[in-house]
Amino acid sequence: MTIDTFEKFTKASRKKIFDVITNYDAYQKWIPQHFPSVRIISVRSHATLVEEHRIIAGTEFVVMAKHVVNDSLMHETFFVGGDAKGSHITEKFDQTPTGTLITVTIDFKPKLSMKLSGLVGKPKHLQDFENIIDEFIKVAEI
Repeated sequence: MTIDTFEKFTKASRKKIFDVITNYDAYQKWIPQHFPSVRIISVRSHATLVEEHRIIAGTEFVVMAKHVVNDSLMHETFFVGGDAKGSHITEKFDQTPTGTLITVTIDFKPKLSMKLSGLVGKPKHLQDFENIIDEFIKVAEI
């Protein structure tokens, strides 16, 4: 099991960046190069089930993602079905005097066949996750 962590900083408030990252309906509009298709299946008070087509490391993954939120402090994504079932992403949001520090932890588990084929390499998938956060930051800072 490989867990990767990275940090990003934004001038946006914690609430603003959190609202952008948890606006699942807009993923396809804002970053279609990473989310060519997004469909919300169900919404509960702190959890949303979403069917997502994600492009990661040049490969399309079809996943059922359960998004769980904790106010504006944390957003967790659990891949409960599909091509990367068992993967888990956590984003923590810490307000600072000049913006928000986002700490992202990724436990990415592509299907074994994708690992063996060489389609998914650690540096490339990690870079794509960082690029996704960068795109969300651009939206939040507008």
